[in-house]
Amino acid sequence: SDAEDSDVEDSDAEDSDVEDSDAEDSDVEDSDAEDSDAEDFDAEDDSDECDNNKEHNIKTKASDENDVDDKDKKNSLVDINGGDSTLNWKKNLAQKAANAYYERQNSVANLWKLVYGDEVNEQKNDSKSNDDEDEIGGLFRVSSMKNIKKQREKDDMNLEDISKFNVDHQHDWSLSEVCDTIKDMFVTGKWNRNEDASTLLEDDNEELYGDFEDLETGEKVEGQGFDSDNSVIEKPNKPLTEDELIEKKKKLKEQFDENYDDKEGGPSTYYDELKEEASKQAQLNKSQFEGMDDEMRVQLEGYRAGMYVRVELDAMPCELVSNFDPSYPLIVGGLQSGEENIGFLKVRIKKHRWYNKILKNRDPIIISMGWRRFQTLPIFSKQEDNMRHRMLKYTPEHVMCMAHFWGPMTKPGTGFLAVQDVSSKQAGFRITATGTVVDTDQSTQVTKKLKLTGTPLKIYKRTAFIKDMFNSTLEVTKFEGARIKTVSGVRGQIKKACPKPEGSFRATFEDKIKISDIVFCRTWYNVEVPKLYNPVTSLLLPLNEKNSWRGMKTTGQLKREQGIKALPQNDSMYTPIHRSMKYFKPLKLSKNLQAQLPYADKPKTLATAKLDLKKQRVAVVRDGHEEQVASLMKMIRTTYKEKKRKDRKDMRVRVRQHKKDIQTEVRAKYKRDQQKKKAIMRKRTKMSSNK
Repeated sequence: SDAEDSDVEDSDAEDSDVEDSDAEDSDVEDSDAEDSDAEDFDAEDDSDECDNNKEHNIKTKASDENDVDDKDKKNSLVDINGGDSTLNWKKNLAQKAANAYYERQNSVANLWKLVYGDEVNEQKNDSKSNDDEDEIGGLFRVSSMKNIKKQREKDDMNLEDISKFNVDHQHDWSLSEVCDTIKDMFVTGKWNRNEDASTLLEDDNEELYGDFEDLETGEKVEGQGFDSDNSVIEKPNKPLTEDELIEKKKKLKEQFDENYDDKEGGPSTYYDELKEEASKQAQLNKSQFEGMDDEMRVQLEGYRAGMYVRVELDAMPCELVSNFDPSYPLIVGGLQSGEENIGFLKVRIKKHRWYNKILKNRDPIIISMGWRRFQTLPIFSKQEDNMRHRMLKYTPEHVMCMAHFWGPMTKPGTGFLAVQDVSSKQAGFRITATGTVVDTDQSTQVTKKLKLTGTPLKIYKRTAFIKDMFNSTLEVTKFEGARIKTVSGVRGQIKKACPKPEGSFRATFEDKIKISDIVFCRTWYNVEVPKLYNPVTSLLLPLNEKNSWRGMKTTGQLKREQGIKALPQNDSMYTPIHRSMKYFKPLKLSKNLQAQLPYADKPKTLATAKLDLKKQRVAVVRDGHEEQVASLMKMIRTTYKEKKRKDRKDMRVRVRQHKKDIQTEVRAKYKRDQQKKKAIMRKRTKMSSNK
């Protein structure tokens, strides 16, 4: 009985081992099933046949699941009793993974079934015969607790998370009416004819089967034509004749006119309405005045296009009549009432890029603007950010600039061009500049920069008196409150004029300035625009001189014609600069600052030289006895000095000899010490060798 009890305990232990191995097998099955599920998820929705086969395999293999588990348990018991070293859960992994995958596929919701439920139900009815094998008594089906637990977990996972948001209503996708609402939104749904890709490709026969030419080989391929019944139209291989080509072009033109020309009753534009109204008015006038006399018709209708007229010009110069040439054309134009006035014009001008030279300020140019040609003196300027026009000496190279000149009033936006001369035949490009009128006015303001300089007269801390900047007290009064600045960058302001010297003033600065500083004041000076308007009167000249009109010449042209050379300005000449030496006062440091400085930076004070008392004493005249005493004392002092000199010399000799003796004694002592050390080392070596 004891042996039987031990056998039972051994079998129980074996059963527990088998259960553990089964648990490990189930974990492996779950993991493998999940991997296979992730890999074959796309294959799940491919077709209904695949789903039906899977369901059939699930049901046929579910009955064999217990047999497989029993076999695994028996094999594991045999392996344990037999002493096999391999693990039991590694056997039949492929079969276990397949069974777990089919189990999982049976419980996963299929989108195809949700959307196209009717078609799936028909296929399910065909497979009811296969389900009867797994049912008990035709009413119940065997389901393990493991599958029920998994199904509940998946249902809970697909539910809405009501902890984050409230779900007011949700669609019941099990109903066929709800599924039908999105059925046509998929690719397999029913589409309209104008939205279906296949239908559009079938309709577009011309693009698919039209003629084309291979650009690489040069081969031309003719496509097949289709009529309204989608029947193939055979094209003739022979070339078209001239009459057929003309007929084909006529048909194409009629088709083009039909598509793009305005049809009767179509929408008309404002221009079409004006043109139609003008044509109707012309037809009405023609019908009304057709039989009337010309003189009466001119009084009522006016001069028509194509009629000859006689023009009478009043207050014209006599040269126009005396030098009149019928072969030379005259262009007659009209001016508006505002264009007859003369004033200042502000234009935007740019030097022509083909003209070789740049334009100089105040040089005369001939401007052709509208009906007029005239000569004027422009002032070039640049408009800055504060809308001030600053004068320029020359026009920029490739940039627009502003110009002001005196001329006829012209409306803004009118273009013009400028030339330097109309009489001479230049070899290069004649048009010097082009531009546009910006504004017209009876006054204008162009400024240029002007710097006034002065020097300090007296300095009192931050207040200084400045001279040589103005010439009178009146000028200083006009500039009171103006900002001034020194070359070193110290800013200041003009306060009040001083009575003497004339033109000096008192100014305050933000720091103390030096007497050597130069003070300057930046000002803007108004430039007067010259009022020159010289019309080009080439029609008043004789026939041979009509192209030789000469206006005002430039200063350079006059100097070249008269052989005048420009005199150099003294301010522009390079002259040697003579500067006087600048002497600075010595630096004075306070005692507190000297105490804080290091010794190397402290100022060194030299001792004052002793006074020569002999020069300050009164001369004393000695008698004979005093002379003898003085000579004796001098002899004694000379003897004493000579004795001292000899003693110092002897002492130096003795010291030199004493040093030599000490050195010889040191060398002798060193030699003795060396000999003693050698003797000691010899004895130590002998004693060590004897041992």
